[in-house]
Amino acid sequence: MARFGRIRSVLAVALCAALLPAAAAQAETTNADPTVIWQWNVGGSTIHHGASNTGMVDGAVASIINRNADFVAFNELCKGQWDSLVAKLRTAGWPQDSTNFARFEPSINAGGDACGGAAFGNAIFSKLPLGTADRIALPDDPSPEQRNMLCAPLRDFATTRFCTTHIAAVNTKWGVTNAHKVAQLAAVQVQLDSWVGQGQTVMIAGDFNAQPHYSSLNTYYSASLNVPDLNDSNSGSFRELDDNDSSNCLGYGEWTADNPDAHAPLACGSGMTKIDLIFVSEASLLGPGSYSADSLAIAENCQRQGETFTIKCSDHRILTGTVNLK
Repeated sequence: MARFGRIRSVLAVALCAALLPAAAAQAETTNADPTVIWQWNVGGSTIHHGASNTGMVDGAVASIINRNADFVAFNELCKGQWDSLVAKLRTAGWPQDSTNFARFEPSINAGGDACGGAAFGNAIFSKLPLGTADRIALPDDPSPEQRNMLCAPLRDFATTRFCTTHIAAVNTKWGVTNAHKVAQLAAVQVQLDSWVGQGQTVMIAGDFNAQPHYSSLNTYYSASLNVPDLNDSNSGSFRELDDNDSSNCLGYGEWTADNPDAHAPLACGSGMTKIDLIFVSEASLLGPGSYSADSLAIAENCQRQGETFTIKCSDHRILTGTVNLK
């Protein structure tokens, strides 16, 4: 069974076969469970100062469990927060294999100014056991971070691969330009396309610091997505799980970053940016209506030690997506 969308169904059918009449058990095989992907840029250093006891970690674990997520990605996560997430998800019984479900890759090593001196970077988690991680350095920019893409296949379904990345934002303080960002986006896309070309099911969730209507993402979005004047001229191999959201903004989706931006499309109304994205290889989708996504309101109940007031738990929303895979 190469596609993850049916893996949970296979396990469920095995149990049903032991408990139900044969006809009922057979009926279960026709309905594959969807795959749920969950992503959050948590501002682990800038907002939480590296602490894991502010409520952010507990809120993330509760959301992952509540959403019944299969794959999880974090950006701007401190190593101590990753350790806490591993422990709490293990205690909650979320992973199938409690010793092999999480990977962390620093973009800033320990000993720097971030996270109170701890490492800072990206992380992925999977309900099913993971295989050997791909830790891919992206083209340099002048900032203190070594941007990366972190991926891993499933251990027992090696043609299904999950990734995350955090692309640089334009930053005049550090001299990061749009050219740096575009080079990083291109490097990610080339690697993803290589796996898709091998027939793999490829999923990536992360902070791309690029909005859906930017030309730099035209080689990500499939040509089958064509929304004139908002998201057209596409030629890629992927669909973004919120790109069919006609209730918010067709071809664009719902905003994710809590920062007004003049570059946000006026047609979408919010004035906020959508830079957190979940891409899935189009060839792996069960069909045009087989996916959706939702951007969750930012919790405002986090509290740093020694402070009496509460703060927003991030400047990004959690993004969740549901997809039926072949």
